[in-house]
Amino acid sequence: MFEHVGPKNYAVYFDTAHRALKDDGLFLLHTIGNSVTSPKTDAWIDKYIFPNGKLPSAKEIASTLEGRFLIEDWHNFGQDYDQTLMAWWENFDIAWPFPEAKYGKRFYRMWKYYLMSCAGFFRSRQGQLWQLVLCKQGRSDVYRSVR
Repeated sequence: MFEHVGPKNYAVYFDTAHRALKDDGLFLLHTIGNSVTSPKTDAWIDKYIFPNGKLPSAKEIASTLEGRFLIEDWHNFGQDYDQTLMAWWENFDIAWPFPEAKYGKRFYRMWKYYLMSCAGFFRSRQGQLWQLVLCKQGRSDVYRSVR
């Protein structure tokens, strides 16, 4: 859901998470990201899929985290998400005869466009899928990432 927070709300979001986190706790942020900082969202995605969404860049996240959290780990699963989107497409296409009468061909074309364009976004490496493990400054426990 971080994609819906928006840059103007990042500080409030992370301040709230910081207050809620125990001093020795860990905070996992899972978000789709953009490899470049962009002031806007794709117009089609904004209109039909995620109104008012905005993909953060690493720069936007890191600059807001500074002074709030330490980054224990930052993992990018972006290349795997292309495969996920293609599997969703395959399952959708196989199952399509069942909801076709209710949703119609326009919905089918839009959903296909959405899944295929997103797969291309990740395949191009502009699309990123991140999991950040964050902690408060002063946490003494060592975090070891498991991959």
